[in-house]
Amino acid sequence: METCDCHKTKERSEEEVKRLVNRLNRVEGQIRGIRGMVERSAYCPDILAQVAAANAALNAFSKELLSEHIRTCVTRDIREGKDETVEELLCTLQKLMK
Repeated sequence: METCDCHKTKERSEEEVKRLVNRLNRVEGQIRGIRGMVERSAYCPDILAQVAAANAALNAFSKELLSEHIRTCVTRDIREGKDETVEELLCTLQKLMK
């Protein structure tokens, strides 16, 4: 299987950057909270519940980013006849589904 070109860039609107960074900041806060729970010897199921919440938040970030990617980059490239973008998208989806 070919490897995907991960050295491309994308210009994002200020609104999009703000939304994505806000989501990441929330995830980062959740991770810090989990570390604090471990340091305070919190009960395992309580920590695991917070880990599940952090995973869900990170998945929500991924879904938002993927949706935007499909709406912009993928759609544009397909219209321009760049069929290799479909393979790149499939590669990306395989990575997300591991």
